[in-house]
Amino acid sequence: MTTNDFLGKENFTIQNKTVSESCPSNIALIKYWGKYKDQIPANPSISFTLNHCKTNTEMEFLANEPFSVQTFLAGNEEMKFAEKIEKYFKNIEKYLPWILKGKYMIRTENTFPHSSGIASSASGFGAIAKCLMKLDEYFSSDIQHPSSNTTKASFLARLGSGSACRSLYNGLVVWGESDEVEGSSDLFAVKYSDDEIHPVFKDFNDWVLLIHEGVKSVSSTVGHGLMNTNPYAERRFQEAKENFFPMKAILKSGNMEEFIKLVEHEALTLHAMMMMSEPAFILMKTGTLDVINKIWDFRRETKLPLFFTLDAGANVHLLFPNDGSEEEVKSFIEKELLQHTQKNGVVKDVMRF
Repeated sequence: MTTNDFLGKENFTIQNKTVSESCPSNIALIKYWGKYKDQIPANPSISFTLNHCKTNTEMEFLANEPFSVQTFLAGNEEMKFAEKIEKYFKNIEKYLPWILKGKYMIRTENTFPHSSGIASSASGFGAIAKCLMKLDEYFSSDIQHPSSNTTKASFLARLGSGSACRSLYNGLVVWGESDEVEGSSDLFAVKYSDDEIHPVFKDFNDWVLLIHEGVKSVSSTVGHGLMNTNPYAERRFQEAKENFFPMKAILKSGNMEEFIKLVEHEALTLHAMMMMSEPAFILMKTGTLDVINKIWDFRRETKLPLFFTLDAGANVHLLFPNDGSEEEVKSFIEKELLQHTQKNGVVKDVMRF
């Protein structure tokens, strides 16, 4: 598919309408870090979609009023976010020709704490894209098949926040063209076939340790931009592409040891790229490193499958399957790892499909 396949139809009738949608966040296993124009990823990525950490959004459209956007997060007006959404709507007008023909009141709230290491931009833009597609269904006389609507919602979400396109599907999701995944695209995400996934990977925990709850010193947008001058960027992009080959085999076979090795390597590579940027930056904190070392010690001693991944921040995503050993793992987390967080902060989620 090309961008022309997503162009909007000129035949529409607008009216006042309020819609609401919910969208979860996701956590990447093979990381996306670096992009080209129009939110095209420099390498493919694959993520787990979370079950509980979601953004709930209500979008009120007031037809034929001057175009403007008001946004409210948990009841508080957010002017900067409104400016961002206005710019986003203007950028996607050719895909939804009615989008600038009214005023928007957008009320949104997250089921997880702000600055928690859980991608609110992914769930946020995912929910907005789903609301827009619901409005498009009401306004357009050319109703699409639900699967087509989801693909277009993923396409639109990508233009707001790259990783948001993966949040439109549950389970394991791929964004970025890869020879290893049929139908994969740089323009939208696709669901990874459940038939190609061993049962052990279909019921997982993701507990996020809140090592640092403040604003990051470097935003993800700036971090992506620094990949343009990173001397190791091209090799990193190639490695991520190559990692889909072993990942596909691992997901099919259920090889937990190799899964752990690859996921942790991807997380550390992400932060290595940050440290090798110009200027260099470090988002991990002392507590992040303490947790990682304790996880490695615990795994050596017990052989239990507790491991980690990291987003572009200090907080640690603790991954472990529901395979009968989870109670011992949870006990270790609560006794040994929570002490490295701010205020014993942890967000408990699952990836189940």
